[in-house]
Amino acid sequence: MAEKKRYALVGTGSRAAMYIDALTTTFAEVGELVALCDISQVRMAWYNTQLETQGLPPLPTYPAEQFEQMLRDTHPDTVIVCTIDATHHHYITRALDLGCDVITEKPMTTNLDALRAIYAAIERTGKSLRVTFNYRYAPAYTRLREVIAKGTVGRPLAVDFSWLLDTSHGADYFRRWHREKANSGGLLVHKATHHFDLVNWWIDSYPQDVFAMGDLLFYGRANAEARGEHYPYHRYTGVEAAKTDPFALSLDDTAVFRGLYLAAEAETGYLRDRNVFGEPITIEDTMNVTVRYQNGVLLSYCLIAYNPWEGLRVAITGTRGRVELDIVENINHLQGDGAAKASKSAFKSATMRVHPMFGESFEVEVDAGEGGHGGADPVMLKHLLSPNPPPDPFQRAASHLDGAASILVGISANIAMQQGKMIHIPDLFPLTR
Repeated sequence: MAEKKRYALVGTGSRAAMYIDALTTTFAEVGELVALCDISQVRMAWYNTQLETQGLPPLPTYPAEQFEQMLRDTHPDTVIVCTIDATHHHYITRALDLGCDVITEKPMTTNLDALRAIYAAIERTGKSLRVTFNYRYAPAYTRLREVIAKGTVGRPLAVDFSWLLDTSHGADYFRRWHREKANSGGLLVHKATHHFDLVNWWIDSYPQDVFAMGDLLFYGRANAEARGEHYPYHRYTGVEAAKTDPFALSLDDTAVFRGLYLAAEAETGYLRDRNVFGEPITIEDTMNVTVRYQNGVLLSYCLIAYNPWEGLRVAITGTRGRVELDIVENINHLQGDGAAKASKSAFKSATMRVHPMFGESFEVEVDAGEGGHGGADPVMLKHLLSPNPPPDPFQRAASHLDGAASILVGISANIAMQQGKMIHIPDLFPLTR
């Protein structure tokens, strides 16, 4: 049997569970998780307790300031980065410099200086960086890629893309660390990195010019008070008045929230359940972005974070017709741990239709996926962790080049909103294949 590939993981919030579970169950024969690293010993201990209940030995744990010591002690081949977005580059560059390949959660990073540091580390080390754009692996989005690649609607010319987050999942970004742009880059970097990457991948091009407008129009104290609504509590857990608040999340409701966040508060100072109508919130909840691509395609993109239902509507029009994809991810109004429940379920519905320039419209069959992110997560893990991944004619593996192409739209959009002018990406960063 071939020697197992060794992995270390930094950042043990809820997203880490997918990798810890995969490497200790499905891929345990080919991969070995050798250590955990985090700012919180409580969180790492919680995951070790879960492993022990499965009859598995606990993993060595290292505080964040001992990250490099962890790599020297445990000799991983690959480091998996699941920390908050603004710290990704710290761990990516240090892991590369110490001889490791890296898998990072999206977005690759949040600002230009960090992006340049990552590129410099890759150039001087020759090591690889994979960005986990899991939506590429969802059957519906892969099918759209196939339709475009086959030339069904000719050469793409225009993309109209609306992504709608509901009052469970969307609101959750305003409870967590994401609500401060210094941590996340805002939703145009943190969340829309998925969406911009899909467009880049669908039309096989990179962005060139970006203009954007956005504002905080629904969440936040000022907006609530302007509507005559008052939410005097800073957080939700343990607050009697919050029990009837439809936006409330109680960390007492689930073992995961209690173990990873509530129990770790004294150690980290992080509140996972801040009031979405409180302060500070420095990100936008309503955004419009226009992009011109290197191949001439024009994108019109809209992101709203307070919709009654969650999903997307995308249409790609080309020289021979138009393809439209409508997806509903969540149609209920689950609160509390609703965001977590929604993220683990496949799409509620997915409909794709082609409208030829001259001819009858027809529906395209879309396979139903099972698992997180519309069935994407299990497929992505197989491609990431298997020593012999299946052939992939759709080229779904995303490199640091794809990671940069995606976040540069969001970073440019943030600059465009600040300066009120169109941003030419080559002036910021030389984006080439």
